[in-house]
Amino acid sequence: MADEVELKLEIASEDAEKFAASDLLAGAAKSVRQISIYFDTPDHDVANAGFSLRIRRSGKKRIQTIKADGASAAGLFIRSEWDRAVESDTPVLDYATPLPSLLGDKVDAIIPAFEVEIDRRKWNIVEGDAIIELVLDRGQITVGDRRSPVCEIELELKAGDPAALFTFARRIDAIVPIRLGVLSKSERGYRLIQTAPSKVSAHAVTLGGDTTAGEALGLIVQSCIRQFRLNETLLLANRNADALHQARVALRRLRSAFSIFKPMIGDAAMDLRAELRWLASELGNARDLDVLLKRAEGGPLYERIAAMRETAYDQVCELLSATRARSLMFDVTAWIATANWSEEAGGERQANRPARDFAAKALDRYRRKVKRKGRNLAALDDEMRHEVRKSAKKLRYAAEFFTPLFERKGEKRRYKRFIKTLEALQDQLGALNDLATAPALLTRLGIAESPGADELGGNGKRARLVEAAADAYEDFIDTKRFW
Repeated sequence: MADEVELKLEIASEDAEKFAASDLLAGAAKSVRQISIYFDTPDHDVANAGFSLRIRRSGKKRIQTIKADGASAAGLFIRSEWDRAVESDTPVLDYATPLPSLLGDKVDAIIPAFEVEIDRRKWNIVEGDAIIELVLDRGQITVGDRRSPVCEIELELKAGDPAALFTFARRIDAIVPIRLGVLSKSERGYRLIQTAPSKVSAHAVTLGGDTTAGEALGLIVQSCIRQFRLNETLLLANRNADALHQARVALRRLRSAFSIFKPMIGDAAMDLRAELRWLASELGNARDLDVLLKRAEGGPLYERIAAMRETAYDQVCELLSATRARSLMFDVTAWIATANWSEEAGGERQANRPARDFAAKALDRYRRKVKRKGRNLAALDDEMRHEVRKSAKKLRYAAEFFTPLFERKGEKRRYKRFIKTLEALQDQLGALNDLATAPALLTRLGIAESPGADELGGNGKRARLVEAAADAYEDFIDTKRFW
């Protein structure tokens, strides 16, 4: 069993030859054609357990590999694997591998799931004191009559500092555009098997009892990056409103993570935080039009908003393809992978704390903010209610990030009640915020005087919404903490 550290990069197929011919790649490449068969049960028990199983054939040689993909992170993959030579395309699953213990009798139901055909070129790179294996893969994934093209670069650190991976990747980006890759080939195969999603919601972060605060931050940031990149891909391909919304959610979660962990990271990554705020704001213009379009009925106003939406999505696609936005998730990944907490006052001490202890204090801190800012909520002005809403949102994200650390029966039960009341408060504050911001939005779009524009504001009357928000605040205050 061995550990590997990889950085996966997506590259356009038309740029692959330009990159391969560049001065970055001195010497001839080692070329090989690989055919990999991935296996699973009909119910995908291997994947559900967080593993992948493949047999890869290169010439006459066959290698069976089991990878623990459950430990994978966005862009930067750190995972365990089990390799062995096999004689045929039939897996050998004995107790030298983890699958028999994990699957029990289901291991007998394992069959071929999909196939990956790759033309692989490989170079050894020296970057400073580091040695990097660079692989350029081009090919396709096949499931029945369905196919998905593959064109990607993998940088695997053989020796040295992981920072070298990012230094060299930036040199690649100076030659051809790259994007951070967040899906392994096995994950792409499973996605090809299933119905294509229109959006990707946030998934629970894998945190355990022995997770430190520093490790928790890394896993949380990587989860947010993954959510953004998957939705960005869907957005660019389909201009889907739900994908745009989830991309913005990922950015908000990422910004909230930096705030939640400020006691540990201090003022580190301020430039990245500013860039995340910028990108969220740029995507917000198109999101505003999506929201208005849902509220508008048919007619001239609807058609006018729809036309503005198309223009806004043109701008979003252009923005996301530009270097500034395209590099952002890559830069965040580089920062979290190479961060040195000891450079911040108390940072190293905080990073080495149990994540559960850190989480409890963070949750307490944000709960107190919501409680303090929301007092006498009905009498607050729109700006102050918006501050309550922002604090409630950060508390919600913190609760979702940290819930795997509070798995005792009573904690799980209280979590469900806590999240329910917090969601209700957020919903009411969100409706009030829509009502407060609608006039300025309609004016900015130049449709404030259009027939029917008055109906595009918030839902319901202000007095009713304020009363409902005040009631939701009281319910929240009366709800027990789950931590």
